[in-house]
Amino acid sequence: MQDLFQSSEEPKDERVSASAPLAARMRPRSLEEFVGQEHILAPGKLLRRAIEADRLPSVILSGPPGTGKTTLAHVIADMTQAKFERLSGVESNVAEMRKVVAAAANRLRTSGKKTILFVDEIHHFNKAQQDILLPDVESGNLRLIGATTYNPFFYVNSALVSRSQVFQLEPLKVQQLEALIDRALADKDRGLGNHKVQIDANARTHLAKLADGDARKCLNALEVGVLTTPPDKKNVIHFTLAVAEDSIQQKAIVYDKKGDAHYDTISAFIKSMRASDEEGAIYWLAKMLHAGEDFRFIARRIVIFASEDVGLADPEALPLAIATQQAVEFIGLPEARIPLAHATAYMCRAKKSREAYEALGMATEEIESEQTERVPENLKNKHFPVNPEG
Repeated sequence: MQDLFQSSEEPKDERVSASAPLAARMRPRSLEEFVGQEHILAPGKLLRRAIEADRLPSVILSGPPGTGKTTLAHVIADMTQAKFERLSGVESNVAEMRKVVAAAANRLRTSGKKTILFVDEIHHFNKAQQDILLPDVESGNLRLIGATTYNPFFYVNSALVSRSQVFQLEPLKVQQLEALIDRALADKDRGLGNHKVQIDANARTHLAKLADGDARKCLNALEVGVLTTPPDKKNVIHFTLAVAEDSIQQKAIVYDKKGDAHYDTISAFIKSMRASDEEGAIYWLAKMLHAGEDFRFIARRIVIFASEDVGLADPEALPLAIATQQAVEFIGLPEARIPLAHATAYMCRAKKSREAYEALGMATEEIESEQTERVPENLKNKHFPVNPEG
C-alpha cells in the first residue's frame, strides 16, 4: 500500500555524489568499515547487537564533531528494514516535524513498517519541538536517533532521554585517523585512489594529530592538500609535512564555554594545581586560553584557589591572586596570559592548607543541623549598659 505521507521521490544518498566532500564520500557503509567507538560497537556490545538484530531502541548519540554520529545513523539506515527519515535540529520546523511523525504513525498502522527518525543536532530543538516527538517515541510509532555535541542530560528533554539509550562517542585516536587517511588514498571509487599520492609518514601523523579526533576535519584537509598540490613530472603528488601543515592550518579546540568541556577543563586545571602538577596546570590553562575562555573567569578561579586550597600555608598566595586579577583587567589579552601563567605556577608550588575552608564548612554544618548558639556575655557589644529588668 502506498504511503499517503511519503514523497514520490526518495531523497538521493549524498554519499554517492562525486561532488560531495571526501569525508561524506568515505562514510562507512557497514559496521565492518566503521572505525573507532569499540566501546559501544565491538562485537557483543549492546548497540551493535541491537543494530544487527534490527531491534534498535530510541537512542541519543552524544560526542564531539567528526566522531561518527551521522555516519552511524547512515549505517543503521542501510542495515535496518525500517523507513529512514532525517530532520535537522537547525533547519526543521514544527510543520515538517508533524508531517514526519504523522507519516510514521500511518506507515506503522497501514503496513506494519517501522520508522527510524534521525534528528541531527537535536539540542537545537526547543522544548516544544522535542515534546512533539515524545508521544510517538513512547508509543513506538517511531524510533528516534538523536545526535548532539552537547550533554544530552542537560540539553535534551529529560522525558526523551529517559525513553532512550544514551551512547557517548569518543574522539578518534591518531592511529585510527591514519588508517582512515590510508583507506581514502587507496579507494578508487569513493576516495582519492585515482590520484598518485605519495604521503610522508610525518605528514600523515600531522594531519591525524591536528584533526584532534575529528575524522571529517582530517579527511577534508587531506582532500584539500591532494587537490591543490601540483604533481611532479611523473604525475605523482608528494604530500609532505609542509603540505599537511598548509592543508589543516590551526586546529580548532573542541570547547563549549557553557558545556561539559568548560567544566571539565576548569576542573582539570584546579585539580592539577591542587596536586602541585605545574606542567599539567599550565597545559589546561593554555587550552582554555586557546579556546577563547574568558580570562576573567580563570583569574577568579585562581583567587578562589588561593584562599580555599593554599590558605594559611602561604598567606602571600591570596594577595598575589588578587594582583593577578587586577593585572589581567588592566592589560587585557594577549598579555594577560603571562600573569595568569605566573599565578598558576605559584599556586602549584605553594604549600597547601584547607584548614580555614574546612573549619568554615564544619561551622556551617553545625549551624544548619544544631540549635543556634547565643552569643556569650563576654563577647557581646558592651558599649551600652544592659537593662537587667529587660
